[in-house]
Amino acid sequence: MRTNKWPKKEKYIEIISWFDVMTFSWLHDKYSIKEKFKALFPGLLAAVTVAVASRFLADHYASPIMLFALLIGMGFHFLYEDKVCSQGIDFASKNILQFGVALLGLGVTLEQVINIGIMPIVVVIIAIFVTIVSGPLLARFLNRGWRLGLLTSGAVAICGASAALAIASVLPKNEFSDRNTIFTVICVTTLSTLAMILYPLIVDYMDLDDFAAGVFIGATIHDVAQVIGAGYSISETTGDTAAIVKMVRVALLVPLVLVLTFMFHKKKSSLNNSKLPIPFFAIGFIVLIPIGSVSGFPESLKTNLLNMSNWCLVTAIAAIGMKTALGSLRNVGGQAITIICAETILLACVVLTSLHFLIM
Repeated sequence: MRTNKWPKKEKYIEIISWFDVMTFSWLHDKYSIKEKFKALFPGLLAAVTVAVASRFLADHYASPIMLFALLIGMGFHFLYEDKVCSQGIDFASKNILQFGVALLGLGVTLEQVINIGIMPIVVVIIAIFVTIVSGPLLARFLNRGWRLGLLTSGAVAICGASAALAIASVLPKNEFSDRNTIFTVICVTTLSTLAMILYPLIVDYMDLDDFAAGVFIGATIHDVAQVIGAGYSISETTGDTAAIVKMVRVALLVPLVLVLTFMFHKKKSSLNNSKLPIPFFAIGFIVLIPIGSVSGFPESLKTNLLNMSNWCLVTAIAAIGMKTALGSLRNVGGQAITIICAETILLACVVLTSLHFLIM
């Protein structure tokens, strides 16, 4: 009896079906990417246009480009309220920002990191501890919930909106949780924007040198983008120092979330289900420092990548300006605003005091 060496008909059908699935899956991914790009393009184009205009004004009037990008962006807030541009603006304010911050690591050498020393880290730890402890106490004093105090103080102490979202994910929920999170994100973003404008004036008034100014900016302003904007608007040394100090604060987000997770989710199953945020851009920043410090690293490539980083950051600042709505704070209670403003002022005072006794 002859045996049929060829695969059965069902096997052919299985192979053809698999090929069809893979082909259409690839086409779906291709068109999905195309659709995503279409959704992001209008907002990205708006942010890049503001960045180009800011560069033109900065070059012709010898003023900080970050400040131009922020102020012009705020003037185009109506674009963020339009659904056509909102996705691209969000992408620029987060993803492009993080990419630009990571590339900044190439501009920081190991020698600079070593020269910063241990004292700025001590200043950051003291300031974070005092600010986080003060939050629930201020909230209790003003007859507001401890959750709001812990959420706002953690966001102020660590890294603004990102910390607020991370901390909110592990705090016990109540009927006000979502409202408190939205309020905190709005407030820290707005206060960071104001701090980016005001803190360089404080630096000038107090006659801080570039290093002390970098520690002050990096240890006090909430969001990464505004730290970069304020630091480099003063000097390159201040910007580099502020970026390193800010990365120390960002790196402390994961330990803080772990501590809060253990405090509020004692069951092992709850801990395993918690997704802890990993600041990959901070990891990228740290990894690129030794890479950029290698003597054989091409200077032309480093220069081009740092120029790209600068354009990314200016674009991100423009997008953050577009997202900033100062009038939105009118819809929140005065006590809650008092809490987060008091925490911001306390953080600045603790850092300045620590600078006076430990560094200056």
